[in-house]
Amino acid sequence: MGAQDTQKRIALIGWSLPIMEAADRLNRPFVVVGMPNCQDYAKKYDLPFVSWDFEKMNKQTEMEDRLKHAEELYYRLKDYGAEHAIPLFEETVEWAGALNALFKENPRHFYHSLLFRHKARMKRRALIGGLKVGVFEEGKNKNDVKRFFKSINDACLKIDNKDYEPVHIKAFDRAGAAGHRLIRSEEDIEKKLTDHNFPCLMESHLDGTEVSCEVFIRNGKILFLNITEYVVFGYSMMAPPSPEIEKKRPQIREACQQLIDAFDIDCGVIHPEFFLAEDGRINFGEVAFRVPGGHIYELIQRTYGFNAFEGHLLCCDPNTTDEELHDFFPDETKPKGHAGSLLVYPRVKYIQGLNIPETLENHPGYDRHNMFTPVERKVPDREGYGNHHGTVFFYHEDSEHVRQPLQDFVEHDFYI
Repeated sequence: MGAQDTQKRIALIGWSLPIMEAADRLNRPFVVVGMPNCQDYAKKYDLPFVSWDFEKMNKQTEMEDRLKHAEELYYRLKDYGAEHAIPLFEETVEWAGALNALFKENPRHFYHSLLFRHKARMKRRALIGGLKVGVFEEGKNKNDVKRFFKSINDACLKIDNKDYEPVHIKAFDRAGAAGHRLIRSEEDIEKKLTDHNFPCLMESHLDGTEVSCEVFIRNGKILFLNITEYVVFGYSMMAPPSPEIEKKRPQIREACQQLIDAFDIDCGVIHPEFFLAEDGRINFGEVAFRVPGGHIYELIQRTYGFNAFEGHLLCCDPNTTDEELHDFFPDETKPKGHAGSLLVYPRVKYIQGLNIPETLENHPGYDRHNMFTPVERKVPDREGYGNHHGTVFFYHEDSEHVRQPLQDFVEHDFYI
């Protein structure tokens, strides 16, 4: 399949086999934009492919300048007949926005994508849209962090260094916990921060239970809302959530629609995170415009019975018809049980083997795992939570048979 094939295609920005398989099932012609090391695989299986080194390009160009740097990629994709770009991973969002700006001859598509990639812009847009957010500022150096830390604690009347209100330092443009530092004291500022942490978002701490939402959108309205409970943040999650959180679905749905309106989102899938406070408030954390991590789409399929990757493509593709979406999504209030995923991170530097306890395999909520002893046994250093080395999956009709082992086995050393 060559570049001379001018069949109209969607451009999948990032390498994801589940998305490609979903596109095949939906009969959606596509072209993949992936890292150079994916080229041999694409050639072997005759996949339409354009090589683009996102890691290199992101280091060489500032985010705001990537629109003009996307022209080369745009012309290469035009040769394949591409007319719309769908971002799959965090680092591809602004590139997809740049491509859509060129496809549609409207630069607004690019600048709109930056709202999901620059956390300070994101927070300002949410605040303008009336969502509840924490106090935040942009920081350029350690002195800015010291000033912000002091101002937050002055406002909270925290003058005892054993009882300081923590603040969060976050990278503007990175996913998950990468670049995230929790500051509990002035000593933490010196210990935990280096020049690589700047510029950054400085944010006050938000209390409450953290959840993510996977919101499938068409014409600015919610077609389907999944709520994922973060059982142990960064390690384990469950969908749909525990009954006490499920009771708040109407309020969470309202917050998601407010977010859609505030960010002027017409179609696609968003992955916002909220904090549910004990007093009933719902505070906005952040929002992504790409496939969620943590195997959430697999959890959705296990409990709701539809392929979320297919739903993602249908919602993101502007050529999707109302007929194609009709009856695709089930009733979000009628799941078939609860599914959970536990992300496993080795605590050793060198992997000797696996340690799967019988108590796990005999647990009523245990479903399966995909861990194995890797060929490369040296464990790389982690940034944030790093890349997990396998996942344990749980499933049961009773949420507690999923939630409890997601807590219990977080501290277990599966890799020894």
